[in-house]
Amino acid sequence: MATMVPSYSSLVLVLLFLCNISLSKALKGFSVEMIHRDSEKSPFYRPTETHSQRVANAIQRSIARANHLTKPSLSLDTVESAVIPNSGEYLMTYSVGTPPFKILGIVDTGSNIVWLQCQPCTNCYKQTSPIFDPSQSKTYKTLPCSSKACTSLSSASCSEDGQKCAYTINYGDGSHSSGDLSVDTLTLASTEGSPVSFPNIVLGCGNDNTGTFQANGSGIVGLSGGSSSLISQLSSTIEGKFSYCLSGIFSQSSSPSELSFGDAAVVSGSGTVSTPIVQRQDQIFYFLTLDSLSVGNSSVPFGASSTDSGSEGNIIIDSGTTLTLLPDDVYQKLESAVADQVKLKPAKDPEGFLSLCYELSSDADQGIPVITAHFRGADLQLNPVNTFLKVADGIICLAFRSSDTTIFGNVAQQNFLVGYDLQKQTVSFKPTNCNGK
Repeated sequence: MATMVPSYSSLVLVLLFLCNISLSKALKGFSVEMIHRDSEKSPFYRPTETHSQRVANAIQRSIARANHLTKPSLSLDTVESAVIPNSGEYLMTYSVGTPPFKILGIVDTGSNIVWLQCQPCTNCYKQTSPIFDPSQSKTYKTLPCSSKACTSLSSASCSEDGQKCAYTINYGDGSHSSGDLSVDTLTLASTEGSPVSFPNIVLGCGNDNTGTFQANGSGIVGLSGGSSSLISQLSSTIEGKFSYCLSGIFSQSSSPSELSFGDAAVVSGSGTVSTPIVQRQDQIFYFLTLDSLSVGNSSVPFGASSTDSGSEGNIIIDSGTTLTLLPDDVYQKLESAVADQVKLKPAKDPEGFLSLCYELSSDADQGIPVITAHFRGADLQLNPVNTFLKVADGIICLAFRSSDTTIFGNVAQQNFLVGYDLQKQTVSFKPTNCNGK
């Protein structure tokens, strides 16, 4: 019997089919590692700093970040200048260009663009790692003024010669970044194995970047809902889904936190609760509705005197802010309700940032009540790890503070799988041991 020999074209089709299956599987869901800036793996880590100093610095960054987020009038025209460039708490490694060039950027759910320092530098801040040279990338292209990306980004404009699209971001602390709005291939090192590459990602290639930027990193990775963020640009591939699982923020023994996309970012199963993302015109932060907080049987509503009382979308969920920040009258009632139930010996925050503190002789969290955040349609039980911070040896403090800007911070999000679904416009929470993921 004659042996059938497949034709060359048949082999090509089979190989293309297998390749497409592999690519489809890679793009359906993948995860990358996020590094907390105070972990030993971070280039920002300072071994000489004490735990107390790290916590105090994180609190200061929270306060500074909140102070530069203007109230609900914040819009796309100003939002990129509202935050402080080094206020983010998590870092992410990615590569740009062909061949891939490794970059370390600050992950920020409140930023609308991915930007990095680029050669030639007319006025760049000192960067300890090599600076990306776009002339060495085969896939790098500047964008014309007529491009959709240029016309849709509020911080973009036409260059002086009228040929290229330029961007400028002015930050709240006086820092700024400006350069060419460009496209290039962006590659993420998936924790599942092979890197995943995405062509033609819009990037800000900054040639003039000055201010309070730190030398160990290069720019921002924007994960907001804005049109130019990484999430929006990957939307068709990841179906608008991303999630993160934040491990113990100030624990040196913690596992790395994970940032997942697509199918890998689906949050479901036992214990999962979901709440709507509230759309606000021309705004890029993720707004949720917090109806009340409860401590045991004591309820703390957003009362009539609260700034955002009764309104939809009265709190920002933000991975870049350490503390949870509440209107002053709500915070005072919450503090009083917690103080009524905690029987530990009162103490003082050595730095004076937090006002409700106690002595704790062990890590057993004895006598600390569960605080429940009652989001619209989702009751989220916050354990002591979410509500108290160790600020010094033997001293813990309530990780909430009064502020004109209301933010659900990253301490409160620890050990939850937090999933964003921008197609369904929901944020979901699932209690998870993020250290064991």
